[in-house]
Amino acid sequence: MHRFILILLFCPFLILAQDGPTDLLPPTFHKSRREALRKLMPPKSVAVFFASPIRNRANDVDYIYHQDPDFYYLTGYTEPNAVFVLFSENQKDSLGKDFNELFYAQSRDPQREQWDGKRMGAEGVKTALGIEQAFDHKEFKNKVIPFNQFSKVFFFDFKNDIRNTNDASDLFDLIETFKNKAGIPSNYNAAKEALYKQLREVTEDNYLLLAEGLFAKYGRNPGIRSDAFFQAFIKAGNGLEAIKVVKSIPILPENLDATSLNQFLGQLRMIKTPEELKLLRKAIDVSCIGQNEVMKAMHPKMSEMEIKGIHEFVYRKYGSEFEGYPSIVGSGHNACVLHYIENNRQTVSTDLVLMDLGAEYHGYTADITRTIPGDGTFSTEQAAIYNLVYQAQEAAFKICKPGTAIRETTRVSREIIDKGLAKLGIIKEGEQHPYFPHGVSHHIGLDVHDRSASPNLAENMVITVEPGIYIPANSPCDPKWWRIGVRIEDDILITKTGYELLSTKTPRKMQDIEKLMKEKSVLDTFILPDLSKQN
Repeated sequence: MHRFILILLFCPFLILAQDGPTDLLPPTFHKSRREALRKLMPPKSVAVFFASPIRNRANDVDYIYHQDPDFYYLTGYTEPNAVFVLFSENQKDSLGKDFNELFYAQSRDPQREQWDGKRMGAEGVKTALGIEQAFDHKEFKNKVIPFNQFSKVFFFDFKNDIRNTNDASDLFDLIETFKNKAGIPSNYNAAKEALYKQLREVTEDNYLLLAEGLFAKYGRNPGIRSDAFFQAFIKAGNGLEAIKVVKSIPILPENLDATSLNQFLGQLRMIKTPEELKLLRKAIDVSCIGQNEVMKAMHPKMSEMEIKGIHEFVYRKYGSEFEGYPSIVGSGHNACVLHYIENNRQTVSTDLVLMDLGAEYHGYTADITRTIPGDGTFSTEQAAIYNLVYQAQEAAFKICKPGTAIRETTRVSREIIDKGLAKLGIIKEGEQHPYFPHGVSHHIGLDVHDRSASPNLAENMVITVEPGIYIPANSPCDPKWWRIGVRIEDDILITKTGYELLSTKTPRKMQDIEKLMKEKSVLDTFILPDLSKQN
């Protein structure tokens, strides 16, 4: 009985979790990812990860917290103010017990939990996430970790949007503590350290060539251009003076590495496990249903914001916690703005409506785009552009298989679009034009532009295929093409021999879209009071 009471006192989140989602990634998944990362790390190395910062929205209101994808991938932890340390080999504690990872979780705090909800605390991390060596984050400051004795200390470069609060163990202080322990300057900047490494290659003979090359590379980068050492190096005038400048640059411990984790995590995250594919499929299906419900509900008097709201309402109905990225709903001229997120046009009229949205389901995000006519019927010009984009997408699909360079989807799509635009008289044959300014494919997963570490496709990668054409007003072509923007974006899984189209639950063909738009919508009778007529 007493043991049960202790469980209630220290692990109330276990009871609350019974009311939460039942299809989250299990602790065994995160453990397997840690083991996979450990195998990529060189001997006698250590990697340090920090939770995402809490970001302020305005005054005393913060944005809804979203965990750093890499931190979640490795631990499953969804709270702020935490640090995770992963060792390549077993270490021994003061009692001679082996361990190969350390987790420091934010403290339990009954007063804050009354306002913000229950926290796991160290005991919760042990029980729910299966990380045995878990401690309160206040203990990180006093933990002796001899970073100088490791062959490599891996970490991600630090962000500049972390607030220093009154909590002495908040994320800001955890990072400063790590910097002190590892010998990292408070103003550390990985990009500048990479530059300094290049500066140190200077000799009396190569100075002019090196200086010209570095200025050409970094001269327009304000963060690098304003660096005192870079300025002094460029102004040195000769190799001897440049060498003096380089010798004045502080030398950091050689084992610090703020770049390799990008490669390691890219290798892991670009290949999806069965558990990840299950969640990705759900996110994609949910996003497709959102597109369908909008197609059925669409009418010329609908606003972009209302369209966005229908999509996101569908996401919530299926249990998606977030959108994977800011929703893009652009009609008419707004469809020609690639990342248009204002979504404030009051009526879409008979223009094309480009809808680029994706549900994030338990961390994994879809990325689906459909372009549909506001009145349910494509005009002659709209149909011509739409079908050209459709043809480009079909051609890109056909080359998607293991071994294909991901950039090839762009090349193939561009060939089709360039020929088609010339045939329509919008451009001259062989003419360079601005109507297709982006690449066609990127990885999706825990990020909408997910990590990768290979230029080539491989089995169990999930990528987008999204060609588009955008013709703004005042373009040098017949005005009948102006303000037409079309993008068709689908998500595919690379298989052993080809690909599987995952986003099949929403139509792509023009005729199928028009057919669906004729169907009745469940929202047809959802009519809210007219507030303009109320006192």
